Amino acid sequence: MSDIDTAPTTTAEFPADEPRLIIETGPAARVAAIVGPVLDGLGFRLVRVRISGTNGVTVQIMAERPDGGFGIDECEAASRAISPVLDVEDPIAGAYHLEMSSPGIDRPLVRLGDFARWAGHELKIEMAVPLDGRKRFRGLLLGVEGQEAILRLPDVPADQSDRVRLPIADIGEARLVMTEALIRDALRRDKAAREGVDADDLGDDDISDEEIAEAARSASDEAAPAPRAPIAKKMPVRGQLKKVKGPPGAKPGKKSNAKRKSTVKETH
Repeated sequence: MSDIDTAPTTTAEFPADEPRLIIETGPAARVAAIVGPVLDGLGFRLVRVRISGTNGVTVQIMAERPDGGFGIDECEAASRAISPVLDVEDPIAGAYHLEMSSPGIDRPLVRLGDFARWAGHELKIEMAVPLDGRKRFRGLLLGVEGQEAILRLPDVPADQSDRVRLPIADIGEARLVMTEALIRDALRRDKAAREGVDADDLGDDDISDEEIAEAARSASDEAAPAPRAPIAKKMPVRGQLKKVKGPPGAKPGKKSNAKRKSTVKETH
């Protein structure tokens, strides 16, 4: 973490079931309304739903435990629980690919607690509602006060304040910027969760340079144009939905999403 004066709010002030303030619209919002309660019942939290044109149509569901982790077994369990519910509710027209994943290291922030937990790291933000005519911000996240995220902006003239307050409910997307400090902090938190200890009990020396280099390589591979293995801590479960054809001359019925072939990939 950087040596800065952060806002006084801490993650201890936020319940595990706190609502998201940065949410979806349109078809993604319909999917979120369906899968959110399913994840809650499993003890997980929805982070984000995104629908894209990748591989036809891809529905990406990002989830986590309240502590921010999400293992491969948990990813599989969530996918198995969500798939039949989506088949029944049928929120997407036509066939689509389902991708279930953890938030990853350069994760989106969607709850007040996220902004408090990741204070001290660089963040880039795109506003859904512009602030003083400006939509994009990038700076050091200092924390939260009330319902606002506090950022320290770089290269601000000396006669102006370098801090800006952004209403979180007006943010369209907030995402951490991949840095060595962020990778080290994320790996430290993950290790603490796996070992059942407090992350504050682990220091920078508990994460090796080799672990950081491997996570950075995974991030670089994922950003490349060619298909590659996903970043460490992102464990997608992908399933291609197939249409079921009836006998010749039969009338078309309601489409079926019942047939799904899923694979799981994980890299470290």
